Amino acid sequence: MEALDVGGYALVSLAALVFLFLQSWFAATVVRRVVGVPTGWPRTLAVGLVMSAVVAVTVQYLYRAGTGQNVDGLDVSPGVAVLFMVLALGWIFALGVGALVMLEAAFPTGSLPSPQSLFFGWRSRRRRARRYAQVVSIAVRHGLGSQLRGFGGDSPGREVKTARALKESLAEAGVTFVKLGQMLSTRRDILPPVFVRELETLQTQVTPEPWSVIEPAIAERLGRPIGEVFARIDSTPLAAASVAQVHEATLLDGTEVIVKVQRPKALNQVAQDLDIILRLAGWLNKTTTWGRDLGVQSLAAGFANTLEEELDYRIELDNMASIEASLTRSGKFDVTVPHGYPGLSGERLLVMDRLPGQPVSRAGALLTGLSDAERSRLATTLLGATLEQIIGDGIFHADLHAGNIFITPERKLGLLDFGAVGRLDPATQTSLGLMLYSIDQNDSAGATDALIELLGRPDGLDDREVERAVGELLLRYGGGTRATQGQKLFDDLFNLVLAHRFSVPAPISAAFRAMASVEGALLTIDPNFDVVAVSRKEGNRLVRSKLKGTKITDELQRRALQLMPMIDRMPRRINKITEDLEQGRFSMNMRVLENPSDRSFLTSLFQQLIVAVLAGAAVVGAIMLITSDEGPLLTKDIHLYSFFGFVLLFGGFVLSMRSLMLVFRRDGQG
Repeated sequence: MEALDVGGYALVSLAALVFLFLQSWFAATVVRRVVGVPTGWPRTLAVGLVMSAVVAVTVQYLYRAGTGQNVDGLDVSPGVAVLFMVLALGWIFALGVGALVMLEAAFPTGSLPSPQSLFFGWRSRRRRARRYAQVVSIAVRHGLGSQLRGFGGDSPGREVKTARALKESLAEAGVTFVKLGQMLSTRRDILPPVFVRELETLQTQVTPEPWSVIEPAIAERLGRPIGEVFARIDSTPLAAASVAQVHEATLLDGTEVIVKVQRPKALNQVAQDLDIILRLAGWLNKTTTWGRDLGVQSLAAGFANTLEEELDYRIELDNMASIEASLTRSGKFDVTVPHGYPGLSGERLLVMDRLPGQPVSRAGALLTGLSDAERSRLATTLLGATLEQIIGDGIFHADLHAGNIFITPERKLGLLDFGAVGRLDPATQTSLGLMLYSIDQNDSAGATDALIELLGRPDGLDDREVERAVGELLLRYGGGTRATQGQKLFDDLFNLVLAHRFSVPAPISAAFRAMASVEGALLTIDPNFDVVAVSRKEGNRLVRSKLKGTKITDELQRRALQLMPMIDRMPRRINKITEDLEQGRFSMNMRVLENPSDRSFLTSLFQQLIVAVLAGAAVVGAIMLITSDEGPLLTKDIHLYSFFGFVLLFGGFVLSMRSLMLVFRRDGQG
């Protein structure tokens, strides 16, 4: 019998909990609908639960008041108790809406950890917190903590210190943050020039992994013992970076190769750091206006995708083959690209031919022994090959710093490290070529048109002002420049782009980055090299090659085929228009608000206005009714009109909360 009583009590308790949950869920659903914004379910359910508890206490109290069970308390008739109960339920609901609005204003949905994260993922959170602490301590140790408040300030000395502290902090924080800094160095539309200059020199110094760690990693990624593939492999790395290190080796057939192997723990470290960067970017995007304006979330996502591609050596192998094929098709520039071995390479291992010679960054003695004509020839070949890749073929090496460019013993050029490769569509290639061609012809109007076609037209663009600015650049650099002015030209051109609010797409930014980075190698090869003059000459040649008779004929034929369906329909359409004009039936339909964003903006604006007016009218009317002493009495102290006033005030309060949430949502999206 006792067991049955316990079981019955348990069932009743369970049913009560289920009913309480359903009641809270219903209240939460109604609150979300009234507020008009999809607030987070956890906080909405919590508010609904509190509302349900208060409702239970209130209903019990008013039931006693209506049945005469309240001693020394409220004592009313059953009908009045029901009216008070309805009013109390409404105000409990209104206060729940107000609490939710305040929570949403103080802590927007998504800005706090989810409840699930409090119970799951402790290990990953602990690792992430440890890494957070490590990165923050690095920043503080380099003085970035005290300087960060001065970021973007008007003190040049302070900006220089902040930029240097940022560079040193990123360098020590590891490969992910080094790559992040290198990516940010190409975004002059985000960072001040002093930060760009510092981050352009960002590098990292690392200690090579011991051979006892690397040897089993190579064997594992080969899927067989090393002796079955290589006759010899040097245990001392030729070079070491944060992600990978490079070893010289010899295949069984005697071919000299390079083995690029990813460090065993590098991928986990990069994944952890990317998770931190993406979480931080998401938080900034949700909680700050400047984060949304700069697009930090899409910027971080693009960086993560790029870095993940660089860590996949199968993509680098494909990039290598693409650049090799591009240079082979051109046939104009003698630039060597090492041949890769797909059968021996994989996601974390890359085997390619050894490129003899020295990188430009360490070839000072070799360059000193060359004549001025030979150095000029090498620089011209490098710049011509770069422009050929960008404008002629659309596939280009996007990281052409001096360490990735080799000079062979035969005094030829070679390229290395194809983790970063850019791609341009044919229309973008043509626009870039036309811009260089117009610059060579001192045609400011043509260069302006090409620039607008390349980057797109910003809202409110003044074409004449842009054309005048481009004309000034052409006059300043029209007669050619010395080598030291090349970077100044790129800076002035980019400043022009930013001044007129052009948006620079990622592929075009990669092309600009390639041109900016290759300039340093060009000046190392030949300090007297005229970058601008040769760029104009090569751009002219590339555009003229695109305008050859056979290419123009092929392009016209392709365009004609695209126009044929429209040409077939044109006579019938012209005939209909002339008939309508002749008989007075011709009309034109125009929709002022055709754009969905315009309709959405006006709808939300009118919605806010109507809700605000109704809320204000309800509150004013409620105050008038509440302060009125007229009408029948519900109790000895409360008039019927006062009761209606509190009902109307409830409606005004709810409408006010909805109006506030509409404002918060619009600001959050704005």
